[in-house]
Amino acid sequence: MKSLLLVLVVLVLLSCVPPVRSGPNTYVRTAFSTCWGGKGVCRKLCGGNEDYHIFCDVRRLCCVNKKLLDVRVRR
Repeated sequence: MKSLLLVLVVLVLLSCVPPVRSGPNTYVRTAFSTCWGGKGVCRKLCGGNEDYHIFCDVRRLCCVNKKLLDVRVRR
């Protein structure tokens, strides 16, 4: 009887655990991916007070706050 209960508990636990993926978690990687020396965040679209500086990869932009992109042209 105890072995039947143990098998049922194991089956319930295995149904609740998500399958394992190789590599880092995609949600964590995209949430905490930074660029441009930690001053920017890789996103698909930049916010209203942000501008893109470089590309993180093929699909995402490096969104940096406009205050940090103080570009002065010297002549």
